[in-house]
Amino acid sequence: MRSVLFVCTGNICRSPTAEGLLRHKLLDMKLLDEFHVDSAATHSYNIGDPPDPRTVSVARENGVSLDNLRARKVRSSDFHTFKSILAMDRNHLQILRALAPAEHEGEIRLFLDYCPGLEGQEVPDPYYGDMKDFYRVYSMIERGVEEFIKSAALP
Repeated sequence: MRSVLFVCTGNICRSPTAEGLLRHKLLDMKLLDEFHVDSAATHSYNIGDPPDPRTVSVARENGVSLDNLRARKVRSSDFHTFKSILAMDRNHLQILRALAPAEHEGEIRLFLDYCPGLEGQEVPDPYYGDMKDFYRVYSMIERGVEEFIKSAALP
């Protein structure tokens, strides 16, 4: 089974959007059963909380449900469970690499590294912005999810 964990600061904006979008697209492709998809936070600010209402609103407008998602923090077991751990920004990447055990064999990289022309770029945190920032981030994440699917050689 393929596995991917999306990571951002509080697990209420960027990473749940990526999780929800990938689940939605895999479900449409009838491939969801072949994947373990999850998201987590580097910080414990919002543990147990649902995604930010603005995140939920933008996802819902695009036909993606985030209703059952709740914020959680990255656990040491995640490094054994997930083959791909994808960080939304360099700070998350640095934290994840510091937490990863030496024997971790999966990839830990920036999420947008999957997007030609966006390698090394970050998905900005929309939390302190306005709705246009949430729409912009949704579009970036949608492109990243589509490129991730292509990289996994899925139809």
